[in-house]
Amino acid sequence: MNRRQFLGGLAGAAALTTMDSSAMLPGAAKPGRSKPNIVLMLVDDLGYGDFACYGSQFHETPEIDRLAREGMKFTQAYAAAPVCSPSRCGILTGQHPARVHLTQWIPGVIYPHKKLNEPNIALHLPKGTPTLGSELKKQGYQTASIGKWHLGGAGFYPEDFGFDLNIAGDANGHPAPPHDYFGPFKYHNLTGYTEHDNLTEVLTDQADRFLESAAPKGPFFLYLAEYAVHLPLDERPEHIEKYKRKNHGADEPDPIYAAMVESVDTALGRLRKKLTELKVADNTIIILTSDNGGVGFQGRSLHRVGDNGPFHGGKGFVYEGGIREPLIVHWPGVTKPGSICQMPVYGCDFLPTLLSMARAEEATPTPCDGLDFSPLLRGEAVLKRDALYWHYPHYSDQGGTPSGAIREGDWKLIEFFEDEHVELYNLKVDIGEQFDFASSYSDEAVRLRAKLHQWRQEVKADMPSSNPNYDPTRVGDHEGLLGCSAAKGPRCAED
Repeated sequence: MNRRQFLGGLAGAAALTTMDSSAMLPGAAKPGRSKPNIVLMLVDDLGYGDFACYGSQFHETPEIDRLAREGMKFTQAYAAAPVCSPSRCGILTGQHPARVHLTQWIPGVIYPHKKLNEPNIALHLPKGTPTLGSELKKQGYQTASIGKWHLGGAGFYPEDFGFDLNIAGDANGHPAPPHDYFGPFKYHNLTGYTEHDNLTEVLTDQADRFLESAAPKGPFFLYLAEYAVHLPLDERPEHIEKYKRKNHGADEPDPIYAAMVESVDTALGRLRKKLTELKVADNTIIILTSDNGGVGFQGRSLHRVGDNGPFHGGKGFVYEGGIREPLIVHWPGVTKPGSICQMPVYGCDFLPTLLSMARAEEATPTPCDGLDFSPLLRGEAVLKRDALYWHYPHYSDQGGTPSGAIREGDWKLIEFFEDEHVELYNLKVDIGEQFDFASSYSDEAVRLRAKLHQWRQEVKADMPSSNPNYDPTRVGDHEGLLGCSAAKGPRCAED
């Protein structure tokens, strides 16, 4: 696209994005009298383009594709942050990570010679914070967290935030080389396994056990948070070999990563089969999404791993590739099969949405930064939202620098904290964020920047500070843990 074509498209672009008319479902069936069961399946570090139904021509995801055919696929779903812990905070609490002061993966690392000193972060969810677990439990749900937690250690595990069951809540937040995708595992309540046991398969086994116990007793909420497809890459050799043959021995697209994506697909298929066997599939909502964008490279090489589709950047960046996510929702009798929703939604929306789906008798806990998007699932075309915000005042080992962003309608502004410059994009006609219009549309840039600053003040977002030890020759050095300490301030207090 040349500049003239871009400007022509920009002039005709609508100010707000709406839902595809094919997704409209007037008079959609309403849930039955019993509360629906809910399964939220979260994949780790998944790229927007990693599923076949989202454009992959290499990965094989028949079960996920079937879920999309039978439910609603979102094309503008966002994470609340471009890295793990804060994104999960948004999903589970409905609060923006900036409000909770949990803006980096836990515990993060210190870069002593970069231009800015990162702000302290909380090392766990604050005690007493309402979560999907605690709020759905109040509504009579049996609640289970199976898989990755990454929101605090002992005393701040899922069972401390309303979950009846915690299986595989992480000991260190993510797999560590060389063999954590195979047993024996160090994860919480996951013992007795050997090097022949695959983690993704084991988590599905554990999910099956929970479903078998919970299904006869009443509504259940299963939060199935996969460790896949987070690095380091590892899968069963026979599954890897399949993709080596498919790409004729080349290492890109990565055959190990492709096998891991398929393992997630297999897990979903097994889950749906179990729901059918238990005769609860027709009253079970399934939601499938990810926590942040895919990893653009493995280690220090330029070898591509995740596929972020047409978007710029990846994990650790507030460009679209770091925050735009696959999202599929299958709500039997409500979502129109094969429907596509183009309305923007994001991680903080899950708490109010799931409580609405569960027909909660109590008000959504406050503060809540998300909106209930269940009307979209019923075919209503408009979700009234002023703007979406992101705050990542940290350095990413993927190359991202401290920054923040705002999206209002089709306009998206990114502010970079090192030098305070901004970039302005129109996502309606430039989803790849190639054309920076901060100078050409300076009034719009100034207005959105002021709005972003006002939001940061409202949520009391922490900001980085100037580093007196800045050394451009040593910016890649890192040491210690970011986190909190008694010397750095009170945020580590367990309150």
